[in-house]
Amino acid sequence: MTRELQVVNIEEIDIINTTIKDFLQYHLYPRLNRKQQSFIVLADTATLMRANRDRTYKQIIQSADYVVPNGEGIMGAAKYRKQPFIERIEAYEVILDLLQFAEVQGLSCYILGGKDYINEKAVLKIEKRFPNVRIAGHQHGSISLENPQIAEDIKKANPDLIFISLKKGKQEQWIAAHKNQIPKGMFIGVGESLELLADERKRTPQQWKRLNLEWLYRLFQNPSRFGQTMGKIKFFLHLILKSKKG
Repeated sequence: MTRELQVVNIEEIDIINTTIKDFLQYHLYPRLNRKQQSFIVLADTATLMRANRDRTYKQIIQSADYVVPNGEGIMGAAKYRKQPFIERIEAYEVILDLLQFAEVQGLSCYILGGKDYINEKAVLKIEKRFPNVRIAGHQHGSISLENPQIAEDIKKANPDLIFISLKKGKQEQWIAAHKNQIPKGMFIGVGESLELLADERKRTPQQWKRLNLEWLYRLFQNPSRFGQTMGKIKFFLHLILKSKKG
């Protein structure tokens, strides 16, 4: 059983407006049970920034089955538009909930991307925490992703879940380019959440999240992201000013 979803349109992209519980129960879990191919985008400010300057990328995001509000910038932009999201749907929580469902249902998972040691650690963590989830295969991202053999390997592995961790933009582009070769599977670009799964990065403490300062915590953890963070803040302000003009 599925339920009709409400959306918030930001930068010509329809982003679903629901709770993570309802999203999983009424949309993702049924699709997994039906072995239905799915393309999920866990969108943040970087997603909208790239879509704003790259029409082809925007069309890829628009083609997804679901685009969900994963980033605090998107949550803030919707609030200023007076179309607030019910709940932020965090990438890491989605991953864990899907793996828990896979654990109960005996489903399989494929991990593509990340540095070689992160990919390996993520696989080991999944095997330890979710022993009934079959690892159908895994491949780090330090190779040419234009290689058609990767998609062929995934097709042969026949996984239920396909988690893809590449640089922002690349993961969605890879899915769009290859998903038609792989008729079954739930494709999700998980980005840096693979590092959380591998215990290579700490989660943002709840008190920072409550203050909407997750971006600042991440900046303290990795000061080299300063330029990237400032770009996101600038784009966030652009969204606010645009909503006030509208």
